[in-house]
Amino acid sequence: MSTAQQPDPRDRPARLAVGVVGAGRVGPALAASLQLAGHRPVAVSGVSDASRRRAALLLPDVPLVPPAEVLQRADLVLLTVPDDALPGLVEGLAETGAVRPGQLIVHTSGRYGAKVLDPVLRAGGLPLALHPAMTFTGSPVDVQRLAGCSFGVTAPDELRLAAEALVIEMGGEPEWIAEESRPLYHAALALGANHLVTLVAQSMELLRTAGVEAPDRMLGPLLGAALDNALRSGDGALTGPVARGDAGTVAAHVAELREHAPQTVAGYLAMARATADRALAHGLLKPELAEDLLGVLADEAHGTPGNPGAPGTHGTEGDAG
Repeated sequence: MSTAQQPDPRDRPARLAVGVVGAGRVGPALAASLQLAGHRPVAVSGVSDASRRRAALLLPDVPLVPPAEVLQRADLVLLTVPDDALPGLVEGLAETGAVRPGQLIVHTSGRYGAKVLDPVLRAGGLPLALHPAMTFTGSPVDVQRLAGCSFGVTAPDELRLAAEALVIEMGGEPEWIAEESRPLYHAALALGANHLVTLVAQSMELLRTAGVEAPDRMLGPLLGAALDNALRSGDGALTGPVARGDAGTVAAHVAELREHAPQTVAGYLAMARATADRALAHGLLKPELAEDLLGVLADEAHGTPGNPGAPGTHGTEGDAG
């Protein structure tokens, strides 16, 4: 019997066999990015036709196999399934003995930290939570977008360097997120990115209704500038009728939305109230104008149109909002 000291799993060779469980939009892109860094994708699991197409596009010649077989073949396993499915998947893999001691098990959920991988840890696996703060399309462009993308990283202290190294190899920027802060971190990203898509889609629909032939071309420069200004200046970038206190203009907006797109009214009012609160707190909205504006918003929320006077009487600053 050999008495040679066994190597520490944390001292594993730099190049790893990579497996993906869940060929959604995220997993194949991350595996393809790791392949560019010299790692070797060896197996992927996917059930739907869309998943299989994504795997074939981003990971050609990598075999499609059941999840347990992915773990048999891989040193580094990416669990890229929906958030609600992750705990059950982790428990099932651990209970069936699929996890090997020293195996790196990475999930990409924004909601969860490393604790959801406790069954993996008890089975001898090495748990990492690496969440790319990026929206994915399921196409090769995703791999390019990972360059400079921030990753929310959570892992045991002894694996922190390994987690950060993997992110850097994918071209990303590691950002350490405490276990208890993961839900708030994820909520912040969803608020900014997911709701932005909804707002832009609604805006494009309304512009088409108003007769604009190319709403994307009209919105592109405006939204690009607004995003850039917001990232640079925060609330100081607020413009438009709410920030100016143009209660009449806001009332006219709501009247038009009720007629042409009633499904957008609740969202408009909620965002207008949030914008008014922030503009008031930062001294952009004058208190005497805020009273009329908030009164209109309250009336409109209850379906009782206010009487703020002629639209635009509270300001004429020339901006696009």
